[in-house]
Amino acid sequence: MFDHAERRRRLSDVMREEGVDVLFLGLSSDLEYLSGVERGIPFFGQSSYPHGWVAGAFFRPDEEPLFVLPRMVVVFDLPVRPEGEIVVVDETDDGRSIFERVAKGLGRATSVAVGDRVWAETAIELGRVFGPERLRTGSALVNRLRRVKSEAELDAMARACRTVEAAMAAVTPRVRPGVTMAELREEVEAQMRAAGSLTQSFATHIFTGMDAESLDTGSATARTPLEDGTAVLFDFGGVVDGYCSDFGRTVVAGEPPSGFVEAHEAMLAAFEAGRAACRPGALAREVNAACRAPIEEAGLGEHFRHRMGHGIGLDVHEQPFLSPEDETPLEAGMTFTDEPSIIVHGAFGMRIENIVVCADGGARVLNDLSNELVTNP
Repeated sequence: MFDHAERRRRLSDVMREEGVDVLFLGLSSDLEYLSGVERGIPFFGQSSYPHGWVAGAFFRPDEEPLFVLPRMVVVFDLPVRPEGEIVVVDETDDGRSIFERVAKGLGRATSVAVGDRVWAETAIELGRVFGPERLRTGSALVNRLRRVKSEAELDAMARACRTVEAAMAAVTPRVRPGVTMAELREEVEAQMRAAGSLTQSFATHIFTGMDAESLDTGSATARTPLEDGTAVLFDFGGVVDGYCSDFGRTVVAGEPPSGFVEAHEAMLAAFEAGRAACRPGALAREVNAACRAPIEEAGLGEHFRHRMGHGIGLDVHEQPFLSPEDETPLEAGMTFTDEPSIIVHGAFGMRIENIVVCADGGARVLNDLSNELVTNP
């Protein structure tokens, strides 16, 4: 489905341009992007294997990747063998010596880039082999390739959007007085899996606000019954073929509180303003400012505590960010979340979130589900 060899050819060009001789990546989204070696589904506790720190691959311009992997990874976590040589480190092997031999076998390197997702021990050993002064961070090299999505990537992301939309459609009728945030979360996650999501792309968050007494899946109020006239905010995502969605809607149980409908209209105007500004050549911070403007004009700027959004793809949060500090010029095919929110302490909260694709004339929205406010009388 994805042309990993073409991705590596583009990486070779970037490495030559940056003067990088060797790039080492651990098991990560960067490695998956370049080789197809899939990451496992993350979980709360840490798991490890003997010599787990060696796991990853070396990349050189115009060469096939050279993997160094613990035996347990090869046997249990590598269902499809990737292109390139694999050096297997057995439990009883001297992992440090094998890693050093492989690294030195790459030849002299004046600049060695190291992925952001490697063990500290790996970085120390790379410094010992090549010299610490020759090391530099490496994930920015791959991010340059990952920012602009291919049609195959956009198709995967669109299908990930379908999983969350199916879940939202199924759970919306349940937003009524008496339901709990925990019950809604359980339904959302079950429906996403039924719709084809591998897992959730981040911890599902369903809440009514940011006050201590607000209902929230991440707090002790997760099983407190919802009261009539309360808005419920959804923030969740699915995964299809390794690519993430990130999604949000707001549903009101009963009649909306005073001022809610007007604020929701301002929020939708903010979404549209951000989408329209997301064009090639615009700076990321300018798009964020465009999104904020309608909410600020409505006198609610202090209640929009978030940025407009973030890059998204194999990771649910990727650079660049649509936020005040980011000066990145946007390019066609970059993908972002467009997620304005308004949360007024002690009164109400609301949010919306879709994935948009930077394009001439304004971004294209990957989501199909309506943005309109839903109330359950």
